[in-house]
Amino acid sequence: MAGAYRVLLTTCPERVATGIADALVARRLAACVNVVRGVESRYRWKGALESAREALLVVKTTAPRVAGVARALKELHPYELFELLALPVASGAPAYLRWVREVTAPPRARTRRRRSSPRGRRPARGR
Repeated sequence: MAGAYRVLLTTCPERVATGIADALVARRLAACVNVVRGVESRYRWKGALESAREALLVVKTTAPRVAGVARALKELHPYELFELLALPVASGAPAYLRWVREVTAPPRARTRRRRSSPRGRRPARGR
């Protein structure tokens, strides 16, 4: 069952890291997001060597929620091209993996049970 879990990596400006992390957890797209501040990134962008001080987000989720995380990042992330790497989980503590699955599961729709009259009872006359 471990293969059903993913660790996602993304970086973002430190000023928006907490907001993105909170949104992913609030939307049940992630069980937990670690915000690692003080990451210095170096990269080539539009032909120039660039650097930025960023936060690394380590997102713990399930495979079915990866697409939802990607959609949320497209909505929330300020970068034109944001990083998103999904790494499979080979194994993990069973209780932790169970918790990840439980807290990222979509909420179940609540259905109202119809009240039926007890067996053998007839409805009152005139109704």
